[in-house]
Amino acid sequence: MILTVEGLSFKYPGREVIRDANFSVSKGDFLAVLGTNGAGKSTLLKCMGRVLKPYKGTVYVGGDDALSLGRRELAKRIGYVAQRNESVRTTVFDAVLLGRKPYIQWEASQKDLEIAREALQMLELEKYSLRYLNELSGGEQQKVAIARAMAQKPELLLLDEPTSSLDLKNQLEVAKIIKRAVKDRHIAAVVIMHDVNLAIRFADKFLLLKDGEIFTAGGIEVMTAGNIEDVYSVRVQVGRIGDVPVVVPV
Repeated sequence: MILTVEGLSFKYPGREVIRDANFSVSKGDFLAVLGTNGAGKSTLLKCMGRVLKPYKGTVYVGGDDALSLGRRELAKRIGYVAQRNESVRTTVFDAVLLGRKPYIQWEASQKDLEIAREALQMLELEKYSLRYLNELSGGEQQKVAIARAMAQKPELLLLDEPTSSLDLKNQLEVAKIIKRAVKDRHIAAVVIMHDVNLAIRFADKFLLLKDGEIFTAGGIEVMTAGNIEDVYSVRVQVGRIGDVPVVVPV
């Protein structure tokens, strides 16, 4: 297992947000985390990426307690992309090259530069290489953040709503890129998604959160109309259009 979460609980002052979460992720898994606003999805992801420290439970990355790993080692294993990223005045290429920081001793090597270019190409950002980050749209900046995470060459990607600022075409493209990276690089991705249809089309594992607790988790078999209705409080039908599974509110 590349990621194991055992008995994880997190609370803000006076409010418990995550209660006793238990699940694991293997290399080759594309896990979609689903649930309503306020269900605790982003908090759970931040606990996995050690942005937040749970008050109870343990997160293991490659068998090691995440809290025992140094920041450089953790960054080699986990690529984390927040829901919102700061827009600073640096070029797109330099922003992506920052993903190589855990590996750079004195200065970027030719290999680091090549990996940064490869990540830009993967996200179709080559034409923006010399543009400044704060000149880009929110969706373009989000793609740069994903490219930076890809440049880290991590074993695990933690992505918080990576498609939320993107148009329909780029939503599909980014979801395809994540899925392809998981399979081709033999890594794992844990991705918070609001679009149930995008999730059911591209992910192969699912974790449904409700009120800070894991309601259900598993493969496509857990994405039933009953489970989706219980989590979202909306009646739905689950069907297919050709080979593509779809969820339709009714």
